[in-house]
Amino acid sequence: MINLGKTQELIVDRLASQGAYLKSTKDNDDESVLLPMKEVEEGVEIGDKIKVFVYRDSKDRIIATTKKPKLTLGDIGLLEVVDTTNIGAFMDWGLEKDLFIPFKEQRGKIKKGREYLVGTYIDKSDRLCATMNVYDMLDTNSPYKEDDKVEGMVYNINPEIGIFVAVDNKYHGLIPKQRLFRSFELGEKIEAKVIKVRKDGKLELTIRKKAYKQIDGDADRILSKLKSNDGVLMINDKSAPGKIQRELKMSKASFKRAVGKLLKENKIKFIEGGIKRL
Repeated sequence: MINLGKTQELIVDRLASQGAYLKSTKDNDDESVLLPMKEVEEGVEIGDKIKVFVYRDSKDRIIATTKKPKLTLGDIGLLEVVDTTNIGAFMDWGLEKDLFIPFKEQRGKIKKGREYLVGTYIDKSDRLCATMNVYDMLDTNSPYKEDDKVEGMVYNINPEIGIFVAVDNKYHGLIPKQRLFRSFELGEKIEAKVIKVRKDGKLELTIRKKAYKQIDGDADRILSKLKSNDGVLMINDKSAPGKIQRELKMSKASFKRAVGKLLKENKIKFIEGGIKRL
């Protein structure tokens, strides 16, 4: 049987001007697929075995290639968007025909030239396509434990839950919404730390540094916000945590630590209901 979307070893059944027709067995009733002449090596004979990848060409015909695609059926990996259209987008996966990703399989607005984590599947029309819905394709059997540093890519954003991250582009990871102190983009590569390995094997992550390392960054963020707001922010240590997070993308505790640092350095002062840059 010839398997669409898979790399497989097929047998040369016959040779023609178009190329070599390949079968999975020597059975005369077996289906065949064309390997174009430009990819047929000199000296190939009937009965020889050739390792090929099978997909559909630009005319939607099943065809074989000796080229190696970046992803095969069921794989997960990073692909670059090379074109966006009114029916979906196309991604470079190393073959002449780009891989199609329908709108319904996209997460958010994807951009030409950006890489995104996708998986491959066969749609109802028997075509190979890409999908950004990779949740069920990720593994829970990671080698990581609490406090380990990891790298991954943001593949989904859910304001009610948090940021979904594919650790090593392979394992389930999540930054819970209560640990989000800045905005993220789909396809963004991040460095994080494991704060918990759940019973189901999924990883809870944080990108926050330890408090004493984070203060400088938080202080710079406050100063930048003050500069863009005419030197005044109507937020202080009595403000609601939600307001602080909306305005500065940091927790109230982080805000208070950073404000303490800026006060000691005589860079700000308290005013009624807020702070002012000096």
